[in-house]
Amino acid sequence: MGAAASLVSTTGNPPPEGAEAIWYEGEGGRRLRLMTAPALASPARGTALVFPGRTEFIEKYFEVARDLQRRGFEVVVFDWPGQGLSARMLPDPTVGHVSHFDVFVDALRRGLEVIGDRTPKPVVLVAHSMGGAIGFEALRQKVIAPKAAAFSAPMLGLRIAGLSRAAIGLMASFGMRGRAARPPGPKETFATNNLTHDETRWRVYHDCVAAEPGLALGQPSIGWVAASLRVTAGFFKPGAVAHLSTIPILIASAGSEQLVDNRAHDRMARTLSHIRQIKVAGAYHEILMEQDALRDQFWAAFDALLAEAGV
Repeated sequence: MGAAASLVSTTGNPPPEGAEAIWYEGEGGRRLRLMTAPALASPARGTALVFPGRTEFIEKYFEVARDLQRRGFEVVVFDWPGQGLSARMLPDPTVGHVSHFDVFVDALRRGLEVIGDRTPKPVVLVAHSMGGAIGFEALRQKVIAPKAAAFSAPMLGLRIAGLSRAAIGLMASFGMRGRAARPPGPKETFATNNLTHDETRWRVYHDCVAAEPGLALGQPSIGWVAASLRVTAGFFKPGAVAHLSTIPILIASAGSEQLVDNRAHDRMARTLSHIRQIKVAGAYHEILMEQDALRDQFWAAFDALLAEAGV
């Protein structure tokens, strides 16, 4: 196991029961963080791997981890390289950067090696947004082989116009990968956010950042955008994900999505016809952080997926 790390606890957002944070070593000696939380029932139903999205961190998924514990799972949540309390990738720690999604997959592989055989089988996956892209890439590369995989608003495509895509590629080729892809915008308020309709859950991120400013992350880099376009295009190459036809998969799309491209969800459902797809009408991007009536639709579909998978 790696060395003990800390977790940020705020009012109304306590860590899951028995949670432990662990430092482990990533590529180039980079310090990375993950959290484990034990199953509350014995024997455990299995292990749920939770893959957060861009800008997110372990603490934002405390409630999700508790939901999974109540379902009998041990839980593992990752701080990806360049965000959370894991080592940042650029001198400016506020710019979210990655050169290639293999960096994330390598961090996942190393984290799983650290926790080793202590986690009970079977394994299931719960992934959101960018975490969904990491999840699909890890599945494509056969780094993980879960019994079931559930994706909340996965980043299988970005809402970027063709001209902007060409500009991103050109800037990346001219050595501008570390620059922010767009200037900072005005400070987000609950009234202006396009992530969730639930103010209490919206505040979790901001309360955690106030308690630990090192959790904050701003705009993505040009390199991050280029890497995201490259990895998502790879999912739709002929035969790239054909081997996933044996894994029960859920894709939940947000009805009021403004960040990822829901058309890519439909395309993936056509590519893998066995996918269980739901569209959560009225939900913003963060379905797992939405109002109860909306997020409950995800959990109902998740429970049905587990039944289908025999977990």
